[in-house]
Amino acid sequence: MIQSSSRPANPSRLLQVLDGRTPDRPPVWFMRQAGRYLSEYRALRAEAPDFIAFCLNPEMAAEATMQPMRRFGFDAAIVFADILLIPRALGQDVWFETGEGPRLGEMPSVGRMRELADGAGDHLHQVGQTLSLVRAALEPEPERALIGFAGAPWTVATYMLDGHHNTIGKGERATARSYAYAEPDKVDGTLEVLVEATARYLKMQADAGAQVLKIFESWAEGLPDDLFDRLVLRPHQALVARVRELGVTVPLIGFPRGSAAHAERYAAEVDVQAVALDTACPLEVGKRVQAIKPIQGNLDPLLLRVGGAALDRRVDQLVEAWGQGPWIFNLGHGILPDVPVAHVEQVLKRIGAQ
Repeated sequence: MIQSSSRPANPSRLLQVLDGRTPDRPPVWFMRQAGRYLSEYRALRAEAPDFIAFCLNPEMAAEATMQPMRRFGFDAAIVFADILLIPRALGQDVWFETGEGPRLGEMPSVGRMRELADGAGDHLHQVGQTLSLVRAALEPEPERALIGFAGAPWTVATYMLDGHHNTIGKGERATARSYAYAEPDKVDGTLEVLVEATARYLKMQADAGAQVLKIFESWAEGLPDDLFDRLVLRPHQALVARVRELGVTVPLIGFPRGSAAHAERYAAEVDVQAVALDTACPLEVGKRVQAIKPIQGNLDPLLLRVGGAALDRRVDQLVEAWGQGPWIFNLGHGILPDVPVAHVEQVLKRIGAQ
């Protein structure tokens, strides 16, 4: 098994950037690059009985991970999985309603989840098997990196707390935020459990061959300063510290989506190796963050869907603003299911990656 400290002798462009260097061109990968916009993905997905079964089938998940790599030659593959596998490992029922998205059953007690947290990585060993299969497939091309990931504690907690209501994933996560005010002990205890479970899960991914780990904080927006500190900043600091305590040395990318106002502080105070920026982050803010550490982002997925001259102009603006420093070209959020494949190819050609 590949150890968590392993690095290729000739690091990929992605690893160069995460070391603070500026390669000959920005490395390119897209969030949700394996997904419904690809016909081959839709055909593969139809073979699985449900989405969770799909994620936990190593052969199918590895194939989904490799499909965009074969088609586009991205600089990095990201393992096909889902952030809601962690609640499942902590004893909470998780399922996906057709046309509606994820649903979760009643959340177990904090005490019960604490008993299960240490085994989260073992419980999700299928994801490690997927990573090992993909790592083997990528080995002949060491310039392409492999990314593992997990949802950040607050984002995962929002689903766990609100998962049986129709408000999940909508608005400002009002139910989960209300819990943070009304039941602070329950919410803070849940975040502590998620820090430990997620750290164990990320270690397992690094041991299985992930060369980079990404922390997805999808619901960091709309939080006042005190809640941002309590729900995002401090849990991220604790998670990174715990991952390092477990012996993981691969670089980490933090993605506090929707928090451009806090981006510089996040970059300075959370010990990740790069900060991913969302669509709404101004170019000037990105420059200031880039002065602290490498950045990733932030093309609008809607613009990728539209294509044409406007897409070319925005790619050029991003290259002009951030291309002289360590920067990973990516979207500001996940690729949309109806994005034309030709528009992805347009971006890759524009940035010189195809």
